[in-house]
Amino acid sequence: MSVGQWSRDLAMGVRFAVVGGREGWVRMLLTGVGVGLGVALLLLTTAIPNALSVRHEREEARLDYTYSSKTLPKADDTLVIADIDSTFRNSDVRGRLVEPEGPHAPLPPGLERYPAAGEMVVSPALKSLLGSDDGKLLRQRLPYRITGTIGESGLVGSHELAYYAGAKGLAAQINHSQVDRIDRYGDPNPTPDETDPVLVLLTLVVFIVLLTPVAVFIAAAVRFGGERRDRRLAALRLVGSDSRMTRRIAAGEALAGALLGLVLGTVFFLIGREAAGSVELLDISVFPSYLNPSPLLAVLVAVAVPAAAVAVTLFAMRGVVVEPLGVVRTARPARRRLWWRLLLPLAGLGMLYPMVGKGRGNGNFNQYLVSGGVLLLLIGVTALLPWVVETVVARLGSGGVAWQLAVRRLQLSSGTAARLVNGIAVAVAGAIALQMLFAGVDSDYTKQSKNDLSRAQMEVSVPSGVQLTAAAEKFSATKGVRKATALASGELATTRRDPETSSLLTVGDCAALREVATLPSCRDGDVFVVHGGEGDRDTPKLARPGRTLYFDPTYSGERGVEAAWTVPQDIKQAQSVKDPTNVRRGGFLMTPGAVPARVADTLYRRVYLSLDESVPDVKEYARNTAAELSPASDVMEWSANTQSKQFTSIRTGLLVGAACVLVLIGTSLLVSQLEQLRERRKLLSALVAFGTRRRTLGLSVLWQTAVPIALGLLLASAVGLTLGAVLLRMTATPVRVDWASVLSMTGVGAAVVLTVTLLSLPPLLRLMRPEGLRTE
Repeated sequence: MSVGQWSRDLAMGVRFAVVGGREGWVRMLLTGVGVGLGVALLLLTTAIPNALSVRHEREEARLDYTYSSKTLPKADDTLVIADIDSTFRNSDVRGRLVEPEGPHAPLPPGLERYPAAGEMVVSPALKSLLGSDDGKLLRQRLPYRITGTIGESGLVGSHELAYYAGAKGLAAQINHSQVDRIDRYGDPNPTPDETDPVLVLLTLVVFIVLLTPVAVFIAAAVRFGGERRDRRLAALRLVGSDSRMTRRIAAGEALAGALLGLVLGTVFFLIGREAAGSVELLDISVFPSYLNPSPLLAVLVAVAVPAAAVAVTLFAMRGVVVEPLGVVRTARPARRRLWWRLLLPLAGLGMLYPMVGKGRGNGNFNQYLVSGGVLLLLIGVTALLPWVVETVVARLGSGGVAWQLAVRRLQLSSGTAARLVNGIAVAVAGAIALQMLFAGVDSDYTKQSKNDLSRAQMEVSVPSGVQLTAAAEKFSATKGVRKATALASGELATTRRDPETSSLLTVGDCAALREVATLPSCRDGDVFVVHGGEGDRDTPKLARPGRTLYFDPTYSGERGVEAAWTVPQDIKQAQSVKDPTNVRRGGFLMTPGAVPARVADTLYRRVYLSLDESVPDVKEYARNTAAELSPASDVMEWSANTQSKQFTSIRTGLLVGAACVLVLIGTSLLVSQLEQLRERRKLLSALVAFGTRRRTLGLSVLWQTAVPIALGLLLASAVGLTLGAVLLRMTATPVRVDWASVLSMTGVGAAVVLTVTLLSLPPLLRLMRPEGLRTE
């Protein structure tokens, strides 16, 4: 068969679809919308790697850390910068205090000039927040006049909250808090990131799990309206076309819908791309310019979708005999064979087996084997499901009228019923496997906090220049703060320089010291030696009365005050107890009156806050007080655990992608359901005309959906559990079934189908009218 003949037949099919009247247009539009939704999601997915890359590049370009212990000398191209990041209602606020020291000080991306002291340049999202009623508390924390906005090149997302504020006198605080001098932005020592094989595996599987249901859906979308198309093809046989030509013409009709889908998909993608700039999902936002698909991947989508439409149609037509007087679908079709359907999942398991047990310490996973293995397992769901549906519905017995109507319809077209469910089944199988994998490795990327959250919920690091006692009083007077415990820590050593033996020093008033030790009695000026501290063996030797010790000794490269101190004869004894961080401190305890004035500013000062969390925005009041004491105050909110940012971002990507895929699949199911009802309009009208109750027909439609989806979810659960177990074995993690995730994923899949069924009921009621029998 020549290429020219193929081209002419496909072109004829395209022409029939375009000029075939209302029926042809409706079918092409249904196919185009279905394929377009899939193409839009494919384009979005191919744009995600570029979006993540741009975010990373912009984050790298504005880095302002030197990672060096040496301070740059002042020059006309230097800048003093302070990191004053904060949080507002669970949203991160990136803040910098800046003081250029010369006309050639480096400008960060997104800024045209530095703000003067008392002024700030903000991101558009922060400007909008500060101008709203919701940003009133944050406005109190930022007492600067807004003089401009940060450009897109200086932000990682459209909803990022960021600002640069001008300041004076920052140079005096260098080497204290987060203040440093720089002469350029960007990572001074860029090094290639070390990739964690397990995280790479997670990322790879996430993409496969999200894209496979889309591909399955596109394959189903090009078969919309198959029954009416086959009747039109019978007319072509009547005027002289052979069976092969007829199939190629049918493929041409599907090609027309696929090409329309590419156009609509591009339009949907461009609309979604623009809308992405105004949306924030799970604290992730992007600019529309980030979402540029890779040209190679975009070309691949443009070629693969039409090619798949032609291939799927030719494959579907193999079991249909188109004769001049009609379409013959044998009343008893050949039973589907099981053996070749089992080869797909078995081949997938075979590709994954060589990597079982590798974990993260035995080399990287082979990405091609992982991709192929997971893909074959998921595609195996689409191959097995038609056989499962056919086998089960063939054995279903008698029941009510609605049940009999549904079962008979399923027995006549089990393949169509399976196609409707394939997308959901594949998505659920992949989601179950991923949830098992995430649950299995979660503990490897999550650290449990040791902090005692019953005693404190926030910790504030107070910078130099702020009196600790005054800070504690200020926090105690803050709305919603029940208790403020102020403790400073330092070091006492045996020699002035490079001591071999040293001990911890803790300074606080009597109430604060009782949070870390049991004291016999206490008044300002007292000194205690603590017994029972964790890993504290040297303190008893250092605490001998009359011995000379040194506050803040000097170490190589770091100058200390080297203040001498003699252990007093009346030093008191204390027993260590767990402090708010759940640590038993050892060493020495001192009240403020016992600490030399020149030593007090060298101590690392912290205030632990116990909050009344029933007070709205209590944490924001505490942060405002910290900013009022000093913009350089570092506020930390305690939590029960902390999680790896990479791990969290991958899980976030899965949730966002899964939401998009579920919306797509739900929409596709609705379109497909409406198309099925439209084709059966005359049959439904005839049944109503003969006295069948509409309630009975509605229930039959529900059963027609419920039976395949129940079988599909059972198969998806089995495949998902198998794939999840294999992935866990690959990461050298004990296999444990997360039944909550399994039930939640299957529940979500069932909910999508139930919603689609309910949405299809109003059109069904309109179709069940005797007028539907009218014809011309």
